Formats: sequence, C-alpha cells, structure tokens
Amino acid sequence: MMHAQSRDVSDVVLLNTGWEFCRSGTEQWRPAEVPGTVHQDLLRHGLIPNPFYGTNEEKIQWVENEDWEYRTVFAVSGEQLERDDARLIFEGLDTYADVYLNGSLILRADNMFTAYSAAVKPVLRVGENRLHICFRSPIRQTLPQHESNGFNYPADNDHHEKHLSVFSRKAPYSYGWDWGIRMVTSGVWRPVALRFYDVASINDYHVKQLSLTDERAELSNELEVENILPHAADAVVEIRCALNGEEIREIRREVKLLPGTNRIEVPMEILSPARWMPNGWGDPVLYDFSATVSCGGKEVARQSRRIGLRTLRLVNEKDKHGESFYFEVNGIPMFAKGANYIPQDAMLPAVTAERYRNLFRDMKEANMNMVRVWGGGVYEDDRFYDLADENGILVWQDFMFACTPYPSDPAFLQRVEAEAEYNIRRLRNHASLAMWCGNNEILEALKYWGFQKKYSPETYKLMWDGYDKLFRELLPEKVKQLDAGRFYLHSSPYAANWGRPESWGTGDSHNWGVWYGRKAFESLDTDLPRFMSEFGFQSFPEMKTIAAFASPDDYHIESEVMNAHQKSSIGNALIRTYMERDYAVPHKFEDFVYVGLVLQGRGIRRGLEAHRRNRPYCMGTLYWQLNDSWPVVSWSGIDYYGNWKALHYQAKRAFEPVLVNALQQNDSLCVYLISDRLESLTNLTLEMETKSFGGKTVGRKTTLRALQLPANTSLCVHRTKLSELLRTEETASSFLHIRLKDAAGRQLAETVHFFRKPKELQLPAVTIDVRSSQADGQCELILSASELAKDVFIEVPIQGARFSDNFFDLLPGERKKVIITSPRIKKGEKLPFGIRHLRQTMD
Repeated sequence: MMHAQSRDVSDVVLLNTGWEFCRSGTEQWRPAEVPGTVHQDLLRHGLIPNPFYGTNEEKIQWVENEDWEYRTVFAVSGEQLERDDARLIFEGLDTYADVYLNGSLILRADNMFTAYSAAVKPVLRVGENRLHICFRSPIRQTLPQHESNGFNYPADNDHHEKHLSVFSRKAPYSYGWDWGIRMVTSGVWRPVALRFYDVASINDYHVKQLSLTDERAELSNELEVENILPHAADAVVEIRCALNGEEIREIRREVKLLPGTNRIEVPMEILSPARWMPNGWGDPVLYDFSATVSCGGKEVARQSRRIGLRTLRLVNEKDKHGESFYFEVNGIPMFAKGANYIPQDAMLPAVTAERYRNLFRDMKEANMNMVRVWGGGVYEDDRFYDLADENGILVWQDFMFACTPYPSDPAFLQRVEAEAEYNIRRLRNHASLAMWCGNNEILEALKYWGFQKKYSPETYKLMWDGYDKLFRELLPEKVKQLDAGRFYLHSSPYAANWGRPESWGTGDSHNWGVWYGRKAFESLDTDLPRFMSEFGFQSFPEMKTIAAFASPDDYHIESEVMNAHQKSSIGNALIRTYMERDYAVPHKFEDFVYVGLVLQGRGIRRGLEAHRRNRPYCMGTLYWQLNDSWPVVSWSGIDYYGNWKALHYQAKRAFEPVLVNALQQNDSLCVYLISDRLESLTNLTLEMETKSFGGKTVGRKTTLRALQLPANTSLCVHRTKLSELLRTEETASSFLHIRLKDAAGRQLAETVHFFRKPKELQLPAVTIDVRSSQADGQCELILSASELAKDVFIEVPIQGARFSDNFFDLLPGERKKVIITSPRIKKGEKLPFGIRHLRQTMD
C-alpha cells in the first residue's frame, strides 16, 4: 500500500478539482471541494446553517442519516497509459464508501483511518475518465450491528440513544463529546491522486536507528520495493543523507528485483552524529534521507525522509514508591511539559497549514516539550508530525479508542489491524514519536465506571475479552512487528485512579479530583502522581469568541445557546462553585467570563507547578486540553479561533526552563528553584521583597547569595514563617515579589506571591495608564499604574491576534510593554482595545 507521505518520481495527477456532490437519489449535483466533508459543501451552498452558531447543531443532524455521492471527471493521455502501472490512491475516505471508475467497482472502504490504493490501469481510458464515490450513512450502515448486538455499548459521549460509534473505525469525537459538537461527517477528507509508474515503486521507506553514540550512528535503510514487471529486473538502489543541505553520505547498491514485493536493507553509518533534542534542550536537528531506485540508467522511484537521531525510552520500573513513569531522551531524564491535543476542527479538512504552524508555535512559545494525541480523534496529518519534529515537541500517540469498550469480532479486528499497520508505518520515521498508547481510559472504565453492575456477567466478560484481544494482543503485536523498540502502553491510565490514593505511586494518572471530584485546587499540591497525563478545569472562551456563536440576548450562563455550547452537564455549575471559593462572583456576564478565565489559568498553573516542584517523583504533566474543535465552553487553553486563554499564558509561565515557585502552607512559606536546563547554574542571587499594593516596602528585604541550582532539578532554597515577612493584617494588602538573578545580575526568573485568596484581597480601584503606537502588523502598548492591577486582560476585536503577554499582574510603578500582532492591524487604523483587571469585577 502506498503511504500518504510518499514522495517519488512517478507521474502524479492530483484529483482535487472538478468535483460535484449530491444527496443520493436526488440527482441535484452541486460543486464540491476535495479534500472536504459533506457538511462543508452543504454549508458552502447554504443548505445547512452555520453549525457553530446558536443552537444550529440540532438543525444539521439529518445529514448523518443520508447517503451522499461525489463525482469528478479527469483526463488521461495515451502516453500515461503506456506506463507500466497506474494506481488510484485515497489518503482518507470517511468512512463507508464504494468507489467506481468508468463503471467498475474498484474498492470498498470501511475505515476512515487508513489509505486505500487500487490498481486501475485496466480500467482507465485515453481521454475522459469518470470517478464516482457513494458514501453510505455511517448511522444506517451500523444500525444492523447495533440491533443484532444485544446490548448498547457504554459510549456515553456518543450523543445518540443508540451508541453506534463503537462499530465504525471513524473519529469518535464526531459523534459528540463532553466538549464536542455532534457532526457525523462523510466525504473525501484527505487528498486523492492518480499515480503512473514504470518498473517499480517504493511502497515504504523506514530509516531504522540501530544504535547511537556521540561517535557514530548505525542505521538500516529498509525499503519495500514493488516490482511491477512480471519478470526480474536489474536495479540500482541509492541512499543519500544530507545535513543542512550538505550531503554527508551516499551508498549505492545493485539489486535484482524479483516480481512482486522486494524487501531491501541498506546499512549506513554516520560519524559524529548531531542529536535531535526536545524543545528547551537544544536544536531538533534533522537529517534529510533519500532513497532512489534506478533501472537501465533511469530513475523510476524516489522517496525522502527527515530523520532525527536520538535515543528515547520510557522508564517504567518498580521502585520504592510503586512504579516510575518518565521519558529519558539522549540518556537524560526529561520532565514532560505539555497538554492533550484534540482535532482542531469538527470539519477536519478545514484545518489549514497555517493553523498547524500556529498551534506548534503556541506550544513552543509556552515552553512545551510534549503533546498527547488523544485517542478520541484521528491519527493526525503528516504536517502535524513534521512540525513536531521541527519544533522539538515529543508526541505521545494514542490509537483511536476512547472511554468505552469496543467490539472484537473478526471483521472489526481486521479493520483495526489494517489501520494500525498503516499508521505505524506512516509515523514511525518521526523523531518526535515518543510512544504508542492503546487507548484512553478504557481500562479505568472497565474497572471503575460501574459496567459490572449495568451489564450481565456474560456481557461484562465479553468486554474484558475484547479489551485483551485489542489492546494486549493485536496492537502491541503490530507495534513490536513494525516499530520494535518504541514503548507501547495498553491504556492511559493503566494503574492509577484519581479516587484511590494508594494507586497514585504507579504509572501515569488522570486526576479528575479537581473538577469531577470537586476537590480544591490546593489538593493538587498533595495529590501527586508519577506522571500526570490528564487533569483540567473548564472556562468560557473570551467574549469575542462568544459573540461568534451567540447574540447579546444569550449572554447569561444558563441561556439556551450557552447550554448548547456547554457539553458537560455539570460544567457551568462547577465553574460557579469553584469561583465562589476563591473569587467574588461578578454580576455581569462579561465579568463572569473574564473571572472564569482567570480562575482556570491560576488553578491549573498551581497543578503544573506542583508537579514540577515534586520531581523526580513526578516527571511529567500534560493538562487537559490544549485546543478546541469548535467555539465552545471547555477545558482548553486555546480557543477555536486561536486566542490564548489565561490558561495558556499561565502554562507558559509554569513551564519556564528556570522557575521560581513560592508554596505557602499553613503559617510558613517555602521558595523553590526549579530548572529543566542541562547545565548547572551557580552563584545565583535570590531577592525577596514584600510590598503593599501601593508599592511600599513592607518588612525587610531578604537577599540570598551564592546559590547553586543543579541541572534538571527542584529544590527548596528558603523557608520562613509568614510572621517574619509581614503582620497578619497586612496579608490582604501585600504581595511578595521574588526575583532570581545570575552572577552578572541578569534576571533569570521572577514570581509574585499573594498571601490570600483573590476574594480576600483589598485590591485598589486603580486606573491603568496606556500609551500606544501602531505599525502595519503590530500595535505596541505601554501600561503603567501607581498601584497594583491584578490579572490584567487586554482585549482586541481580532480573532487570533497574538500578545507578547496577557493575563498578568501589573505591579505598582511598573512599565509593562505588550506587543499585539496580527496581519489585520494597519498603520493609521487605530486598533480598539479594552483592558480589564480583577478589582473592576468586585464592585
């Protein structure tokens, strides 16, 4: 099978133009876009309303029950038909499809997660060729399976009384989730190409790293070459390796290609290799490899790969606490900093290259080094993994199973095997790929979500047997066969459960004690895992995003529209509950939204800092969730339009390579220094000063000199009684400003610590002075205030505008520069902006 990332010298005809679509049985053909979905085409023609606006979600549900047809016409020349072979390659068909070419049924698709390839030379014609695809409703297609199954699977995120999603190898989130719209799509969702070949094609190219030291890298270039000819053919295989555009190795090998599939291994050695390093540790160096096959002096096939050389293992070993869980990169334990990723759109082909680039820029700027591709979405586009390689972001890759048991009949297992083989082969060359995980939370669900009471013993056993077949047998065997050496975890979490403290010392954890468990944010200081692979808290998006799906009449949290964009049944009530604990709950909806953003950011930052503070016991934290698939109330740190919420700014601060963190417990305060750097820091100075909200020094200033901060560590460098810093009556009107400086007096890190909950602070009613200047593409603001302005939020009416900083504390007397960038900012067109701070919401 040809893989999506293949690059060769075959004659390629991209079939992305001239498409039409219609509802089956109507013959009302309209122009369509490919790649695309039927929902995008219907929306383009005004046949459905904007699914994201108001309560329109319910108005589009009819689409999933219909069959849809797509067709196009393309030309083929006589010269092309003289080539030895022709194949039609679909990189993604969603999901149940019959494909016809010139009256011939060439393939039947039943899996969204794999590519399809059909030999079509005997069917092609010189001149006009007709391609016709019939997509069957994924609902009606699987209803007979549901009706004959005998029970309804516990896939409660499937927003339909009959949980049909489990029967299809299709993105689970499209059936609905507790942050997701239900939009069960159909269509040609990835590119289509017609390829013509002579003699041979390269079906797969794996650059396998055998060993790596500072002196040399030993590699095996493993090729799967298809000889199209019915007889043996003499060929030359050439492997080239380049770094930064300069060729450093070339190997030439003569081979005899037998008819059919040929597997060829070409060893290679690279001296003094440059290592790929994760973000924050160095450059993610990538080598360019190419493999060519030539016959009779003519190059007939070529593929290329970008390869990072690094060692990586997940250390999962028994210890005195239970069982470790951490990533070791190039022999060094790495604290993983990042988030969980969901698909960026409910309509997947709408995700542009620019959106991918922006998202990785967001991750890198927030000091992340890992992202988890969660199992309820899709195996991502090649661009995603290319960008992960280029930005030094390690990828925790789930297989696409989440939150419910799945069938395990032979036909289902056969589909899963095909998708696993396709995606393992497609992704295994990426330096960023850190591990494979069988599923999200299914083991936990079987153990703790009450299925044994809801279902008969026979059905419950059937679910367990299916779990073993899928996640303990089929998937690990495919990883072992195709990507030997890469770590496989059968489920996340696989041992720890947030309601059982005795389990937290083993493996990775999904801690939903904060949120579902209604535990205070302070519990994150003590409810500590070995590796936090999920935890989170919800917020509304900011007002300009809310305005994109609601009118002012809808601006209250329990309006019909707000509830349509809040998929967690307990969500709004929990946001208010947590807000009442720590903040003065505002009366105005706009203020409630703003305070909710602050609440989410501050709360999750507390957890991120607690996890970093407790290394090496805890060695990673991936919060839920990075992004959104539509404009919605959710756990995300970045909304659908690319706007950073307070959470993403706070994650950036919590993930700084060198961090100062003050932990207040009872009547004492401990100051931690935390470093992810690979070199030790010496002769540091820590300055601590308590100030009133008006800027006056309270008590004495403390300076610690000649501090040492070893590489890759966390340590408490100062402990004191609060009474030694300030009087009790001053705690509501003062803050502690802590700065860490190097030997040359340069500031390495700083933090501001408040001694009371925000609702207990005597915040001043201060006015912020703002000076602005503007040029094409950017606006510069200089902010200052005579007294403290807490949690300053700058708003502009441009979706996706980027801020150098936001949701920050403006200290008394400080001059703060903020640069806002967007292509829509023009010199001479004054950018309107608004500024909020916490005191304004407390009246």
